[in-house]
Amino acid sequence: MPAFKTPTFQERTAAAATARSRALTLLRSKPQADAASVAAAVARRAAREAAEAEKRAAAAAARALAAAEKQASKAEAAKIAAMPEPTEADRKAARDARYAARKGRKSSR
Repeated sequence: MPAFKTPTFQERTAAAATARSRALTLLRSKPQADAASVAAAVARRAAREAAEAEKRAAAAAARALAAAEKQASKAEAAKIAAMPEPTEADRKAARDARYAARKGRKSSR
């Protein structure tokens, strides 16, 4: 097996030129796209972009709704936290009211 021979600058430029001319020949021999297929591709692309835009808008709306719900729950938690702790008298009054309501339901049967 012969040793590897490093190509010279002229050999590299010649190889690049032949490769370029082959690529241009292949490109020129390629048939041109007809208008119907180009229009169909453009329509498909537009439909895909519209669907993606709709999906992004739905995701943004969902994020906004989640943020609003989170803010509402924080406000509700702050409201509950701000309420004073019921006293023993308040708890006794609520218990007595439940007892009276239960007695009223039992006696009306």
